[in-house]
Amino acid sequence: MIGKLKGTIEEIGDDYVLVDVHGVCYVAHCSARTLSRIGSVGEAVVLFIETYVREDQLKLFGFMSALEREWFRMLQIVQGVGSKVALAILSTLTPSELANAIALQDKTAISRAPGVGPKVAVRILTELKAKAPALAGEGAIHIGLKQEIGEGVASQPVADAVSALTNLGYSRDQAASAIAAALKNAGEGADSAKLIRLGLKELAR
Repeated sequence: MIGKLKGTIEEIGDDYVLVDVHGVCYVAHCSARTLSRIGSVGEAVVLFIETYVREDQLKLFGFMSALEREWFRMLQIVQGVGSKVALAILSTLTPSELANAIALQDKTAISRAPGVGPKVAVRILTELKAKAPALAGEGAIHIGLKQEIGEGVASQPVADAVSALTNLGYSRDQAASAIAAALKNAGEGADSAKLIRLGLKELAR
């Protein structure tokens, strides 16, 4: 089983990278986001690897971080999500954006990925809801409040403030992050008007 590759980029294709490891070249299939970040031909690269062994093939999938690889594995627990769709989702959303979308139950964000229809998006939101906080990465700081918003159990001022910011054109994730930061400064008893004002300041930074 291959867990990580350290080598030199030999070639970059539409959905793969060829990595030369001491003269042996490995094909690793990657998300578009990973391919845009790995560098150029001739440069050193480190990829976390998920190895698929089937009767007729051995296939490697490469990721920039262990967290991204863990999401790749987790997504495929959901019925209707195979390796191709999982890579499409990770091409569209970072691990923290994905965790936030699931916490907020944001079907629209998940559905932006090619190949993800409404039914599959709902299954992802439902089946991975409990697992999202552990895989939130840099987005973990506000994940608890975002789950409350997604489940409809956040306080009324918080819900109203998030709604107001989304009506101004901000994404649900941006709005929730701004209001979470505002809540920390304003205190639990703040009304929606104060949260909106502080949230807008956060978004203006």
